[in-house]
Amino acid sequence: MWIRKKEVLELSKGIRRAIDGENFDPRDNREGAFSVLKNDIYTLIHLEQDEKLAAVEEKEHLAQYLSDISHQLKTPITSLLLMTELMEGATDDKKREFLLNMKREVRHMEWLTAALLKMAKLDSAVIYFHRAEISLRELLKEALKSIDIMLDVRNQTVALRGDPVLLCDRKWTAEALINLLKNASECSGEGSEIVVDGGENPVYRFISVTDAGEGLSKKQLSGLFRRFENSGKENGYGIGLPLARSIMRAQNGEIEVLPGGKGTGATFVMKFYK
Repeated sequence: MWIRKKEVLELSKGIRRAIDGENFDPRDNREGAFSVLKNDIYTLIHLEQDEKLAAVEEKEHLAQYLSDISHQLKTPITSLLLMTELMEGATDDKKREFLLNMKREVRHMEWLTAALLKMAKLDSAVIYFHRAEISLRELLKEALKSIDIMLDVRNQTVALRGDPVLLCDRKWTAEALINLLKNASECSGEGSEIVVDGGENPVYRFISVTDAGEGLSKKQLSGLFRRFENSGKENGYGIGLPLARSIMRAQNGEIEVLPGGKGTGATFVMKFYK
């Protein structure tokens, strides 16, 4: 098969244009090895363009991520600096108040950095999940260790209805449950009861967490799992729920939300597919 020099030169020029970012489609409907080569070149060009686009998107995502983190840290840092300055010349009572507020801000920042580190590990898919059987009662007991103080301050209780045996990673699933319980506590009033239930069907096993709040609106539902979306909530930076969903999805699971309303609180359902 003879290939004309002109065709080779045109193909070469087209490849150079593609390298510079211009559109180039060398394909034709003819038969022969040269046409096969053109089709392969077209495929290769688009693979490279897709990789470049993915790299740009990843860079933009990282920039936005860092911007969000910076924004979330700015408020507590500013608050800490202000209280440090006000400590000078303050009364003993005011100093004690400032110290308590400063401790709270430091704890929030500590939680934020720990949560972001966990989120980064999940995003990078570098975590190995060790699945083993564990009862919901045992998992809940593990999770409550981290929020007992929060519940005690609000005089809230947690009631367990069902107790299925789950197949999951104990540590990471407890982390997801902790975040759902924190969210339920924040959405419920003082002296209220948070209900944790569990069970299974032919498709999945589940854990449900129902708060004693007023339910969720459509607007609230749309932003629940967007990072930093609900950063104005008490005790939160808007990454607890996204972290919980990332943990579930990494275990081939999901979180479903039943909005409630009209006197019924919202329910978050952790699904573990069989």
